[in-house]
Amino acid sequence: MLKYLARRLLASIPVLIAVTIIIFTLVELAPGDVADRYINPEISYSEEALQAIRERFGLDQPAPVRYIKWATNALQGEMGRSYISGEPVLTMIGRRLGNSLLLMSTAMAFGVLVGVALGVFVGLRQYSFWDVSLTTLSFVGISLPAFISGILALYLFTIHWRIFPSGGMRSVHTAPSVGDTVYHLILPAGILSLGYIATFMRYTRFSMLEVINSDYVRTATAKGLKRRTVIWRHTVPNALLPVITMIGLSVPNLVVGAVFIETIFSWPGMGTLYLDAVGGRDVPLIMGMNTVIALVVLGANLLTDLAYGLVDPRIRYD
Repeated sequence: MLKYLARRLLASIPVLIAVTIIIFTLVELAPGDVADRYINPEISYSEEALQAIRERFGLDQPAPVRYIKWATNALQGEMGRSYISGEPVLTMIGRRLGNSLLLMSTAMAFGVLVGVALGVFVGLRQYSFWDVSLTTLSFVGISLPAFISGILALYLFTIHWRIFPSGGMRSVHTAPSVGDTVYHLILPAGILSLGYIATFMRYTRFSMLEVINSDYVRTATAKGLKRRTVIWRHTVPNALLPVITMIGLSVPNLVVGAVFIETIFSWPGMGTLYLDAVGGRDVPLIMGMNTVIALVVLGANLLTDLAYGLVDPRIRYD
């Protein structure tokens, strides 16, 4: 296990380097730079003034030189300061990262628990009323973008019925508490999890149907084992392997969906901070946030691979 973990960590290093190079290149290819943010469109600026702004942020140096400087500082745990606010990038990310992880982990946990449970339920009832109904609803959940469902939920549950708060992470006029945070978390996390509930339900259903018809399940049934034992000891664990793969592959899409949900529900996470950084061409903040996101995705994929061994004891990493 330790050798496998070490190999995976070493293999992640070039992937992380490639991600940072791609992000830096895309930012460089985008038109304009941070100097545009300091320009008043009603005032005419000389080229010398614009060049002075670029020199202030080191933009007068070639792009490869700037990337190498950034990478060298990043290896030392320093990702620079924001062009806009002047704060350390890691400090700004640290204030928002926990909120985003709370939202994404809650949505993913809800999607896995509900989606797998529904998948097992309909997988054992093929072509029944529940199977047809939930499968049809799953197509709606997969096809509906997060920003559309978020806007609809915002109107229905906060404006029309006034069940949940319209945004934020806690109430303004009350002391912070766990219950208040959960109350604000239910709606955005629930909307973010809809697509994953549908996806995991469909994959679990298909996997359950495939495993149920396998020879070893028929043999276990023929030996006289109880139906509950056959399902929970032989069918479900083997049916979960493809679902675990989908959980790891869903993490990048989860990050993208969180950006929209955080914007719609004013959740103080990295999504809104990312949009501000892109709009202001804040290169250090963009690079720092993408590096952290890449680390989260790589870590999630590693945990997914390790989870295989827990679900299926036949898998060994030695």
